[in-house]
Amino acid sequence: MMLPVAKNLSDIRTCYLIDFPGFGQSPEPPIAWSVDDYADAIETFLLKHFKDEKIDLFVHSFGARVAIKLLNRPQLASIFDKIIFTGAAGLKPKRKLNYYLRKYSAKALKLPFLLLPNPLRDKGLNRLRKSALWKKMGSSDYQQLSGVMRETFVKTVTEFLDPLIPTIEHEVLLLWGEEDSSTPLDQAIRLDKALKQSALITISDTGHYAFLEKPSEFINIMRAYLEPKK
Repeated sequence: MMLPVAKNLSDIRTCYLIDFPGFGQSPEPPIAWSVDDYADAIETFLLKHFKDEKIDLFVHSFGARVAIKLLNRPQLASIFDKIIFTGAAGLKPKRKLNYYLRKYSAKALKLPFLLLPNPLRDKGLNRLRKSALWKKMGSSDYQQLSGVMRETFVKTVTEFLDPLIPTIEHEVLLLWGEEDSSTPLDQAIRLDKALKQSALITISDTGHYAFLEKPSEFINIMRAYLEPKK
């Protein structure tokens, strides 16, 4: 997904595209991972390959959750230079009524099984999670996942990182699609207000994947930010 961006920046940057465990071509982690687990993996990679040099960071959606954690780690402060967030996840979203209907319906379905002793409880909960009704109640992202990645999804998207935003010392460019429905523009505005150093640029008629929908405009903005001033 990020390959077009990397190719268009290859004359000014060496780009590394990392598939997190359970994403792209990387195998799933052995157990459900938290955001901190993903941050630990990336920190290991960064300290192994870039300990004595500056790097820029371009992140999208879930990648921003990991970046927020990394940017709060003092041992990495000297590594990062330019930071770009697009369609960044991590803030507590404004929820619609149907979200709460699904949430409390799920709790009601689980309750009878939670009252049972083990191993009946675990057996019942496993059957419930495999049922068509349970799958319908999950988000579209959740429904596409299987096994350990469903647990990972729940573990990561339910951790809200709002308190960590004001403690980020680095300057961050927020580059956002105006029609983003996954991480709406109001989240970009909230990020812009909470960050110590930031600038928000929006791209019209684009959604969550602005870098694919209007690649030329997106890349031109990135270049203006990444290239040294003459």
